[in-house]
Amino acid sequence: MIRIQNLSLPLDFGPEELKRKASKMLGVSASALGAVRLLRQSVDARKKNDVRYVCSVGVELNGAAKLVERLHDGNVSLWDPQPYVFPGVKRSSPLPPVVVGMGPAGLFCALFLARNGLPPIVLERGRNVDERTEDVEHFWQTGALSRTSNVQFGEGGAGTFSDGKLNTGTHDGRIAAVLEEFVRHGAPEDILWQQKPHVGTDILRGVVKSIREELLSLGAEVRFEHQLTGLRVEDGRLTGIYFDNEQGPANEPLTCDALVLAPGHSARDTFEMLYEAGVPMESKPFAIGCRIEHEQAAISEAQYGPVWTKLPPADYKLACHLPNGRSAFTFCVCPGGQVVAAASDYGQVVTNGMSLRARDGKNINGGFLVGVGPEDFGDNGPLAGVRFQEIWERAAWDLGTGGASPLYYPDKPVFRAPAQLVGDFLAGRTSKTLGSLTPTYRPSVVPASLDDCLPAYVADTLRAALPLLDRKLHGFADSGAVLTGIETRSSSPVRILRDEGFQSPLRGLYPCGEGAGYAGGITSAAVDGIRVAEALAAGSHKMD
Repeated sequence: MIRIQNLSLPLDFGPEELKRKASKMLGVSASALGAVRLLRQSVDARKKNDVRYVCSVGVELNGAAKLVERLHDGNVSLWDPQPYVFPGVKRSSPLPPVVVGMGPAGLFCALFLARNGLPPIVLERGRNVDERTEDVEHFWQTGALSRTSNVQFGEGGAGTFSDGKLNTGTHDGRIAAVLEEFVRHGAPEDILWQQKPHVGTDILRGVVKSIREELLSLGAEVRFEHQLTGLRVEDGRLTGIYFDNEQGPANEPLTCDALVLAPGHSARDTFEMLYEAGVPMESKPFAIGCRIEHEQAAISEAQYGPVWTKLPPADYKLACHLPNGRSAFTFCVCPGGQVVAAASDYGQVVTNGMSLRARDGKNINGGFLVGVGPEDFGDNGPLAGVRFQEIWERAAWDLGTGGASPLYYPDKPVFRAPAQLVGDFLAGRTSKTLGSLTPTYRPSVVPASLDDCLPAYVADTLRAALPLLDRKLHGFADSGAVLTGIETRSSSPVRILRDEGFQSPLRGLYPCGEGAGYAGGITSAAVDGIRVAEALAAGSHKMD
């Protein structure tokens, strides 16, 4: 098979146009080509008067090797895609592996273990995705939060209430396997070829549920509302775990010799437990800031020009380095989406972004963040980043609620987020009202000054970055755009140490995914889950 890159095509191209263009590039007749498969599609909007798609395709053709050799064209190459194959299983322990956490890392680890004869026991502190969706919607409507079933915790992990973006900056042969599994379980097929694939949170929920159903069919055991609370260790090796279920603490530990720990980036009580148990871990950099919200139409027109109505809603990816030595960047941009309340406990305000598959909302929002690291945390301990997050989330709570007690009262506004107009933020003045753009955050926002809930160096960096990023995307610093605070959960604040065999120095413990500090999004977390499954399956782990 031949791979052709950089095919430039009009916005209204169809299969015949694609085939004709491919045949012309190869110098053969269209009738000589076999199947033509779209491999990648992106938008080239550098010329606003001639916006086009740029595609890569796979083409079946007799005599492909000789043709590629004759053409000497860097855009034409032989292509022989190899399907992912799980390595041989050598694990001999009679005990089933245990997977804690049902985010993408835990789900994919469990799935690939189960498919290869090692059906695990899966523990998830939250509820199943249907019940969780009801809990989250109730929270957004009323401010009544479940500490175990929310945007951060429950089947599918934090990514379930996001845009469902699957693009990743990593390069791993398992990425194709991850995308194919998503399609197999109900995701749209276009995620296989879009440059920036996205599922949408509404579709993603069904995908997550379908993966769970396959797990059950393969003999895995799934236990919801089961939270890991302790480890049983003998001679430096894991021999069991303790957990709470919906009735309270379990009477007996669960014996196990292989635990995949995929807790998600917000499992602060789990981090505390691991630290107290002596599991080696360290603080790591992450980023904090706010959500910036614009009208989608304005951003799409700025990106694509007059033809913006003929294209899907535009997104953006912006970054700049400031003279103060810090960088500001956009993150997890949600076209046609909404800013969501993403707290996992009372006394904190946390934001994130979410889009449905259609991306048909009036606004676009993105994380607008500044990197922070251990040098900013004021403490050298492994949990210093967690404490840092808590300080600023509480400041946002106090600013949004007027210092209300972190308990739920039906007659008090809780989880209100502080919001500020970009124009006011740039001028250093508190917003008294908001403009024509309606913020999408629920339960509600309160006009405020984000300087009161962000470190000064973060606020100053964001303020300095706005005009610089506006040069890259006209309208980004529009005075009527809205900043909603705060975003602190961009990635895990800790890394649970592991070796080249994916094990902690506490043998039998496999830290996994974004929460453990080894991934940065749905796809990379799922890939890490597969890698950990491979490593676990390769070992014997016999009990002493």
